[in-house]
Amino acid sequence: MNEMIWYYSAIAAYLLASLLYIGYLVSKNKPLGDAATGITIVGLIANTGALVLRYIITGRAPFSNMYEYSTSFAWGIAAIYLYAEFRYKLKVVGAFVLPLALILIASTLMLKLPTEPGNLPPALQSNWLTFHVIVAVFAYGAYAFSCGLAIMYLWKESMEKNKSKSFFNRELPAANILDELSYRFIAFAFPFISLVIITGAIWAEYAWGRYWSWDPKETWSLITWLVYSAYLHARFTYGWKGRRAAWMAVIGFFTVLFTYFGVNILLPGLHSYAA
Repeated sequence: MNEMIWYYSAIAAYLLASLLYIGYLVSKNKPLGDAATGITIVGLIANTGALVLRYIITGRAPFSNMYEYSTSFAWGIAAIYLYAEFRYKLKVVGAFVLPLALILIASTLMLKLPTEPGNLPPALQSNWLTFHVIVAVFAYGAYAFSCGLAIMYLWKESMEKNKSKSFFNRELPAANILDELSYRFIAFAFPFISLVIITGAIWAEYAWGRYWSWDPKETWSLITWLVYSAYLHARFTYGWKGRRAAWMAVIGFFTVLFTYFGVNILLPGLHSYAA
């Protein structure tokens, strides 16, 4: 089966699942929510199929350009989301998280970037690349989920503060639950984002003969790490919770997105091949 059929099937499934989750958020219709979960599983299977076929076609891990990164990171978001849905029974979060997976996997189409496998640059011919991207997939997936929870928190906290009698205020999880879960997923992801930087430095030494060169990708990866370090430090040391913590989680994920999209597209550097 053609790889692109799996790819387009994953996009279609994530799009439909996003719409169904939004419908479930609005209506709390159980069959609608169950359908959203089922289609998300189908999307994850199709996403996996696209990655497996790319591996078979190229004979290497599918982590060498924006198309492959996007497909991998979307897989990470969907996998983390499904785990969290079954673990914490918070189906409404899908309305905030699945659209992120959709945007990531469809970004190649939206930005009109090439999807064909090309020759692997010498800098990418290292097993460190595989480990580097695998840990990034789990880190970014967890950060996307924490961002979705933080956005939900900001909405819910505003409704609670204004004593809203709306349907959403009644049906969304309590603000303190959303805050705590957002923190848990950031804490889960932090060791992975640390490994992203460590493995990237080792890979850089292998590829370019130095561990660190202040390349834009390296710099923004460090900025991302510092933002999430500040989040955890503020929470542990100063007891930051609630609105301030939620905004830090949102800002942190925007640094993730800029590190991924902005640097590859806007800032030339040693990682320019990734586009």
